[in-house]
Amino acid sequence: MTRSTNSILRYLLLIALGLVMMYPLLWLFASSFKTNAAIFGSSRLLPDTFVWNAYTEGWKGTGQYGFQDFFINTLFLVIPTVVLTILSSVIVAYGFARFSFPLKTFLFSVMIATLMLPHASIMIPRYILFRKLGWLDTYWPFIIPSAFATSAFFVYLMIQFLRGLPRDLDESAIIDGCNSFTVLTRVLLPLCKPAIFSVGIFQFIWTWNDFFNSIIYISSVKKFTVSLGLRLSLDASSAVSWNQVLAMSVVSIVPCVLIFFFAQKYFVEGISTTGIKG
Repeated sequence: MTRSTNSILRYLLLIALGLVMMYPLLWLFASSFKTNAAIFGSSRLLPDTFVWNAYTEGWKGTGQYGFQDFFINTLFLVIPTVVLTILSSVIVAYGFARFSFPLKTFLFSVMIATLMLPHASIMIPRYILFRKLGWLDTYWPFIIPSAFATSAFFVYLMIQFLRGLPRDLDESAIIDGCNSFTVLTRVLLPLCKPAIFSVGIFQFIWTWNDFFNSIIYISSVKKFTVSLGLRLSLDASSAVSWNQVLAMSVVSIVPCVLIFFFAQKYFVEGISTTGIKG
């Protein structure tokens, strides 16, 4: 078998695997143009008759709140959460990666141990704490914890990346007159772009798609996020227009897909250089 034949077979195999992986998204998009009968009664990807108003009707939402409100609410929740997560994770990781202080090993072990905690074990205590603080039905349960580096995974990812940067850079910067803060902001942060993009993309996608925590802490419809808005569409009536639900599902994943593809270069580089390889 020649080298060109091997290449052709390899590309054909990759295209076939890509189509298999893309099929759920293709079905989701194609089904947003189908009727309910076509969605549940036919296995064909393309409908016989296209329904073109699913996106406009679905965008109106139900009741007095439409998906423009749910998207704005989601951005109000996601953007501060992502920014604060990046800032807090970088600062804490810088401390662990570059400084020696009492109980450093113990504190690092405790932080890593929190990765093993099942989410269900902290759900009730956290709910009670936020209720006593008066944060229920607000976005504070998402935003405030992110300012204190509560995600051990992101801190660990940043630590791994910072440990890979030579300490000679810090020493050279200190000789040039930098202090610890300027070493971080002027020397290390520009080199940490791949890891920062990785943290930002992970946190954006996880928070944007978070349904479980949203339904626990948010109860007012006017504060619903996109994921809760989709659930609300199913509760609106017994006769669900599934093409509208699927159309809004397509719209809801667009920001995540765009961010991933635009930052894919840094994302892949960040994952490959932090030792967290799939």
